[in-house]
Amino acid sequence: MKKNSWRGRENHARSNRRQIYNPRPYRIRNHWSHTERHEQEELQNSQNPGTSQSEYPSTSSGMCQSSPVPELPGFYYDPEKNRYFRLLPGHNNCNPLTKESIQHRETECQRLKLLEEEEKRMKKTSRSGLNSSIILRKRQLGLFSSVSYCRLIHELKVNCMQRRKIEIESPDSSISGSNNFKLIAADAACERIFTVNDVDHGGCKYGIVDLSGLGKDSLTVEMYDNLYFTNRKVNSVCWASLSHPDSHVLLCLMGVAETLGCASLLPAYLFTSSNSGSAYQLGDQPGMLCSFKISTAWSCAWCLNPQADNCFSTGLTHRVLVTNAMTGHRQTFGTSSDVLAQQFAVQSPVLFNGCRSGEIFSIDIRQRSNKGQGWKAVRLFHDSAITSVNLLKTEQYLMAADMAGQIKLWDLRKLRCVKEYRGHHNEHAILPLHVNEEEGLLTAVGQDCYTRIWSLQDAHLLRTIPSPYPSSKDSIPSVVFSSQLGGTRGVPGLLMAVRQDLYYFSYKTDDPYCLHTKDMDHPTVLGDDEKM
Repeated sequence: MKKNSWRGRENHARSNRRQIYNPRPYRIRNHWSHTERHEQEELQNSQNPGTSQSEYPSTSSGMCQSSPVPELPGFYYDPEKNRYFRLLPGHNNCNPLTKESIQHRETECQRLKLLEEEEKRMKKTSRSGLNSSIILRKRQLGLFSSVSYCRLIHELKVNCMQRRKIEIESPDSSISGSNNFKLIAADAACERIFTVNDVDHGGCKYGIVDLSGLGKDSLTVEMYDNLYFTNRKVNSVCWASLSHPDSHVLLCLMGVAETLGCASLLPAYLFTSSNSGSAYQLGDQPGMLCSFKISTAWSCAWCLNPQADNCFSTGLTHRVLVTNAMTGHRQTFGTSSDVLAQQFAVQSPVLFNGCRSGEIFSIDIRQRSNKGQGWKAVRLFHDSAITSVNLLKTEQYLMAADMAGQIKLWDLRKLRCVKEYRGHHNEHAILPLHVNEEEGLLTAVGQDCYTRIWSLQDAHLLRTIPSPYPSSKDSIPSVVFSSQLGGTRGVPGLLMAVRQDLYYFSYKTDDPYCLHTKDMDHPTVLGDDEKM
């Protein structure tokens, strides 16, 4: 009797444990049993565009919200349907449910959400309590210095910028807006931009866009782009001041197969209406100042210091080449890695270089190049390949970005990083930085096609601007941010080139929450106390 009663109590305890056991895993297993049927439904929907488009919005809306459930290897949890679905290998082109497709739909959902916020003006400021009335009141009470007041006003104007499309006119109507923008580079006065466009049959062509029309309500600019073309990739572009400020354009072209790369110096006056109408292969054009074949050129920079007049640098594979454009004299400095980014100092003839190895070093080009590493002055290190280097005006700080998405501000006197600007996205692309000290802003376009603007003073992310087009490696925008877009009478703002379109984000706005430009004090360059 005692033995039987003990067995009865044990069976009763087991039955109680089964009743209080968490039913969640059973629910998941129940969903797994229906996975194959769901995959067939998804496959049929992908083959029927009308059905898939009606079902994706509800699924995508759920993707924008973070799911609290744990991730299971090989399965995807849909929060909208509250179910797990099996993921198939990504190489299966017929499978609509892969990690790549899910990630693409999530990013597209986020982009559309940000575009909707931009159109509805839902996101005004990135800092709580930052509005025009509070800034003006504190300024009148003497609580803000002139520099701090200007910096906050610029932040407010950046958050109120609205996207407007620019109409591009060309003397040759057949080429107007017919090719995708690859990159744009503005001259020092921002009166014009040099453009590199992809052509349909392969290669690139060049042009210059006059920005004087940005001051008009019609937002019309004139483009001359039917003169030069090349069948090679353009790696780097910069303006060169030879006979007068920004009189030429320096181009670095990548080699193809057995064809060597090329560095060319083009006079800007060739891109005028009088010279339009004929096309030339790069290397055969009339009026070219110099063009020489070199190994793959990754970067270029023009020197504005009087001690190194008419000199420019090209960053090559395992070496730096400094050339005098008038005499043809060259200096070669050997490096241990490819030089992907360069910039000259203005106060002294010193060249800063960023390498694929993550090293940043400077060269005083007044000294002769010797074997070894003794000629390297400043040496800094990142964990990934350097994609951009920018000297601040005092030349005591250097801004650098790398392929890991890190943006750091280096103190060249102490040789240490003093600030990091977070949020930039990059994995393998050579993407530039745009530093505007007059407004106290840093602008960069990520590989995810988002344009981000930070405050130089405290590294705060002020605004994230989505691309008008879905993100892809062929649709990364190229931007210019200037204090005076369109010339001396221009208005601060952002110019964005993406695919075949130009967009203008101007400080001018009808938003009642933003101050007008005339209400701003004269912008002051930030000092060390403001930056640090």
